[in-house]
Amino acid sequence: MDEIYLDNSATTRPYPEVIDFMGTVLDKNYGNPSSLHKKGVEAEKLIEEARRRIASFFTGREEEILFTSGGTESNNLALKGTARRGRNRGSHLITSLVEHPSVLNCIRYLEAEEGFTVDYLPVDGQGFVDPKQVEELVHKETILVSIMHVNNEIGTIQPLEEIGPRIKAKNPSTLFHVDAVQSFTRMPLDIKAWQADLVSCSAHKIHGPGGAGGLWVRKGTLLKPLLHGGGQEKELRPGTENVAAAAGFGLAAQLSGESRPRKAAALGSLKLAFYRALENSGIEFYVNGPLPEESAVHIINLSFPNLPSEVLLHSLEERGIFASAGSACHSRKPEPSHILQALNLEDSRLKSALRFSFSLFNSEQEVEFAATQTAEVVRELQSIFSD
Repeated sequence: MDEIYLDNSATTRPYPEVIDFMGTVLDKNYGNPSSLHKKGVEAEKLIEEARRRIASFFTGREEEILFTSGGTESNNLALKGTARRGRNRGSHLITSLVEHPSVLNCIRYLEAEEGFTVDYLPVDGQGFVDPKQVEELVHKETILVSIMHVNNEIGTIQPLEEIGPRIKAKNPSTLFHVDAVQSFTRMPLDIKAWQADLVSCSAHKIHGPGGAGGLWVRKGTLLKPLLHGGGQEKELRPGTENVAAAAGFGLAAQLSGESRPRKAAALGSLKLAFYRALENSGIEFYVNGPLPEESAVHIINLSFPNLPSEVLLHSLEERGIFASAGSACHSRKPEPSHILQALNLEDSRLKSALRFSFSLFNSEQEVEFAATQTAEVVRELQSIFSD
């Protein structure tokens, strides 16, 4: 069997249609969108069409969508932009211990270098934040709360419909940011129920290009830019737009959003087929985070006790199977995932965890074969490490 790619939470294979479309844009629509001539106008139309496509997943108002270079920039603009703009109202920020590094490290920077005070919310053994605790921590000087929708490593789906209203009831001026990079187009983004003000998304997680992302900013929400230059993106993200990347992002969003419930069910079936095949293999393993039926449809995190993650990964790669030991943003670092540490897992599970994440480019035959190969690898390694 050919290579089996099960690291779709890190990045996804672009749709063929996106590759073709972006090639055409690069070849034919290379004008600067700020130019007044025909080439510039054509490029600007592509940007605005992409903006409309992204906006359709939110309020439908394209003026609320800012294009960025990806989820990391979107999160940084949301957090630093609102914190700095809202400094006259207070200096308090809230986030959780299981956020993506682009949120956690940004918040830590604001705390260490710019004097903001921060509360870091703990989570339970499945990675859930307690909505009541969020409410208790919000006070009159709380500028911003940032809680992700779907966890990138363990697939926990946070109860944002409970968290957001509690924030606003306690302090209507507190802004609510959601990192929806893992859920965008895979799940409904109920921003009205969440009472969210800013939501981040990224192209390369949904079969679009790397280097493209978006930030939905509710009308009336004020930000300070990270960069200064021209007037692009309402002067909040200056610089000549990456027309091909934005256009590819818009098309990827449209394609991913089509028949979403059917696609979500298919993804969930792939994950469960993989999980059940592992169960039937008889090897010992543990699920980190919620049970497979209760987590995001495309992510499962498993520990194979006393077998080092790195050794497992390389052994699987030798068989053409690609998984991950955690977030791609820090998977090359030797220390255990901060997310798994926040679950208070025992050491043997922390150091033996692998994340498998699926896309519709996978087939049921592939994932069942991958599970069989994973079981064989585990048995082989157990015979080595038990000696």
